[in-house]
Amino acid sequence: MFYMIFLLEYIWIDGFGNLRSKTKVHQMKELDKSSNVNLLPEWNYDGSSTGQATGDDSEVIIRPVAFYEDPFRGENNFLVLCDTWLPNGEPHPTNTRASAVEVFKLNAQHDPMYGIEQEFFIVKDGKPIGFPGTNFPRPQQDYYCGVGGDNVVGREFIEEAFQNCLKAGLSLTGLNAEVAPSQWEFQVCDMGIKAADQLYMMRYILDRTAEKYGWSVNYHPKPVMGDWNGSGCHTNFSTKAMRAKGGYPVILDAIKKLGHRHMQHMENYGKDNHLRMSGKHETARYDHFSYGVADRGSSIRIPRTTERDECGYFEDRRPASNMDPYVVTSMILDTVTSEHE
Repeated sequence: MFYMIFLLEYIWIDGFGNLRSKTKVHQMKELDKSSNVNLLPEWNYDGSSTGQATGDDSEVIIRPVAFYEDPFRGENNFLVLCDTWLPNGEPHPTNTRASAVEVFKLNAQHDPMYGIEQEFFIVKDGKPIGFPGTNFPRPQQDYYCGVGGDNVVGREFIEEAFQNCLKAGLSLTGLNAEVAPSQWEFQVCDMGIKAADQLYMMRYILDRTAEKYGWSVNYHPKPVMGDWNGSGCHTNFSTKAMRAKGGYPVILDAIKKLGHRHMQHMENYGKDNHLRMSGKHETARYDHFSYGVADRGSSIRIPRTTERDECGYFEDRRPASNMDPYVVTSMILDTVTSEHE
């Protein structure tokens, strides 16, 4: 019987919210993107080195949950996204995916869809590469969706990372330069838990591609203090009822429910998000809920097309760039489908 050798890059989330990975050499008869992820074996790693275990009981189990074509190694190799488990079969305390899966199972009839906008800075030695050594660049004006060497920083890396995401099979819908120099945005869209899986894989591919340039990707919501925009992870959301004709009242009802649980959401929408959400730089105030049509200074933005068509989606502008997509996507779904406000 003929077996092929595959290089599988197992990727997981550590105890600090960062991504880690290691390579498994695996022999199988065949493996392609249509194969069942359950064909891939469990593995383990040293959790005492990732903030997830002690040295005397160090093994953390990783179980494959999704896999994608490897744009770095090419044919017959795959990136394997995993979640983390304890040896006794229970989810690891840092495994937020397991609880999100349960929320999505309970609400599968709603067909939730997410379009997630990941903002980030390209940095070297902790400083955005578009910032001069000891000074600040020109004020924010020409950088957003800009062109030209004075306005755009890092495009070659961005284009390569974007192509790598597409080669992996991610459902990316666009990219653009953002408001500050060396700040960019990638957008991914998919249904249910797949959107969160793909966001983490997108972050991994961004980080891996940046290695080639000697750079890093910074997901902190306010990496540069002062009169500079922070980074968010705006989350566009809709259910089947919202997308259907006459869905506008469903959208308004959902927004009302989000308002009643505003602070609960803010506490789970990313570390240091209060530094970004100041009421300035296209953000709402951290402690105040608001919504409006085409209003990027509100907590929730309703697109003009949604208002016009009386159906569609809304944008939750509160999540920070370092948010956990499993937490945010499942929390939005749980709140808007709850029977009680």
